[in-house]
Amino acid sequence: MFQKILIANRGEIACRVIDTCRKLGVATVAVYSDADRGARHVAMADEAVYLGGPAPAGSYLKGDLIIAAAKETGAEAIHPGYGFLSENPEFVDAVEAAGLVFIGPSAKAIRAMGLKDAAKALMEKAGVPVVPGYHGANQDPDYLAQQAGKIGYPVLIKAVAGGGGKGMRMVEEPKGFADALESARSEAQKAFGNPDVLIEKYILQPRHIEVQVFGDGHRAVHLFERDCSLQRRHQKVIEEAPAPDMPPEIRKVMGAAATRAAEAIGYKGAGTIEFIVDGSRGLREDGFWFMEMNTRLQVEHPVTELITGVDLVEWQLRVASGEPLPARQEDLHIHGHAFEARLYAEDVPAGFLPATGRLAHLQFPDHARIETGVRQGDTISPWYDPMIAKVVTYGPTRAIALRALERALVDTEVAGSVTNVDFLIALTRHEGFRKGEVDTGLIGRDLDDLVRAAQPDPAAVALGVVGLAGLADPTVKGGMTLWQPLRRTIAWDGGEAVLEVEGPGAARVTLEDGTAHEVRWQGDRWWVDQHLRRNRIVSHDAGVSVFGGRTVTLVPLDPLARDDGGAGGSALTLSPMPGLVKSVHVEAGQAVKAGDRLAVLEAMKMEHSLTAARDGVVAEVFAKSGDQVEAGAPLIRLEEEAEAAA
Repeated sequence: MFQKILIANRGEIACRVIDTCRKLGVATVAVYSDADRGARHVAMADEAVYLGGPAPAGSYLKGDLIIAAAKETGAEAIHPGYGFLSENPEFVDAVEAAGLVFIGPSAKAIRAMGLKDAAKALMEKAGVPVVPGYHGANQDPDYLAQQAGKIGYPVLIKAVAGGGGKGMRMVEEPKGFADALESARSEAQKAFGNPDVLIEKYILQPRHIEVQVFGDGHRAVHLFERDCSLQRRHQKVIEEAPAPDMPPEIRKVMGAAATRAAEAIGYKGAGTIEFIVDGSRGLREDGFWFMEMNTRLQVEHPVTELITGVDLVEWQLRVASGEPLPARQEDLHIHGHAFEARLYAEDVPAGFLPATGRLAHLQFPDHARIETGVRQGDTISPWYDPMIAKVVTYGPTRAIALRALERALVDTEVAGSVTNVDFLIALTRHEGFRKGEVDTGLIGRDLDDLVRAAQPDPAAVALGVVGLAGLADPTVKGGMTLWQPLRRTIAWDGGEAVLEVEGPGAARVTLEDGTAHEVRWQGDRWWVDQHLRRNRIVSHDAGVSVFGGRTVTLVPLDPLARDDGGAGGSALTLSPMPGLVKSVHVEAGQAVKAGDRLAVLEAMKMEHSLTAARDGVVAEVFAKSGDQVEAGAPLIRLEEEAEAAA
């Protein structure tokens, strides 16, 4: 076993690797950027080495600096985590040339699976079924459009070097192919440095089922499957293991195919074989096809660990240090069920835009497995993926594990940045998902209902008003002071309400829509309209938050702030987050219609199209391609309605 390793990553995966290293007595070296000087993974490691600026290109993607840090600190091996350099074969070559061990597969194996088209050809030779499609070298747009027509719409355009949903577009009919191809190529070039794509048949009721494999370079085993069908824009949201309604005989066939795939390339370490599955007629032996292989540890690996009792990071360290596979296939068994939900800083009502902010309050339940790289007081940076944590639960049955996930999410408290926690809670309560009726289109079909269910409920807002008024402070007896008026207006960023104190531990809150709610309390027990509420009201430096259901955070108004209400209104297009202006598609004097694309912003490793809120004429363009902008920066201004009419 190694004495010391360097972790070439950040965030929750770096912390996860450190946890196992501590258990095994292995010393750890962290690396960090300017944005991560005070990060949790830096504090947890035995040593830490500075790399450079906040941009990944100047820090976590600087392989030469990482290798130098490993040699300088006496580390024997480098664990890449996932993302960044984890699937970069040139980095693997450089690590080994420096006399260090790469804790992962060989560069040859990564190259074999790195390009989706070549990987599919290899899998066909190994007897693994592949999705019908075009995987050739001809990248002429007209030729690709012709191939899409031969395959039959709908089709899926995928970056050959892609991953994480980037460089991927679904096209339903021929007229949308050219624009989708251009967009996919642009995103792929930026993310992977390779604009090439492949075209595949799009399965109409697809399920995404992947098999965890582990090899020692000669033989491989599988640790059963995970269902990752609950996705939005090809980004996984909730994963589970094992897959619901998986017949034992199909599990055996899929597991054997995944093992063949790993052994065909002499795979060493942890990897995942991803299959697209036709769920329209149940899981069948002839209804699954190879999609791609992820030659690294997956984000969702904890659910596999919970149902098998295996520490996959420990296996990685043991095999990389020269030990044989820790188990035979017959030694591995499934016990119970597990779920993982990805908690992100993102604005769900605004279209799931990534968010930033300081975590003014952060508290996780102790009855779930939490994998996180942040602490209370940390800042969600615009430079990296906005994941806050992975909330993981286990139970003897799927139903029990899912109820445990719902409870864990309800008991998760985050303030200072908007999150998707209420959206995740709504998913756990989705009738079809509870029944195990999952496919990759579930969220898209029911998106409006799910987003609506994630909106704050008026009762929680009423509790927040009481909190903003200072009446929730248990040190104030009965919630009343002599210098406070019995009736007053409480305002916050985004709304206001009238509060009437009716006596000790009682108030009436009238919201802006005219609805009134009777709020009563005794200690930390709350009633709204005679219903006992399981809520916690927490004051923090960002305002007041109500937890224990659909989260509400009320931020008090700054009395010195200038009221710009309506300045520009729908005439101004503002940057929804810090980011890079990738392209501007309009110019002054150009007429646009509501929904037309105005500009593309790149942030949090994704591209975001900004569209016109109404019909109009472009009056001014404030940004150009290549500009770095802050959240709220004006980008485009349309003429005012009266100005246009004149």
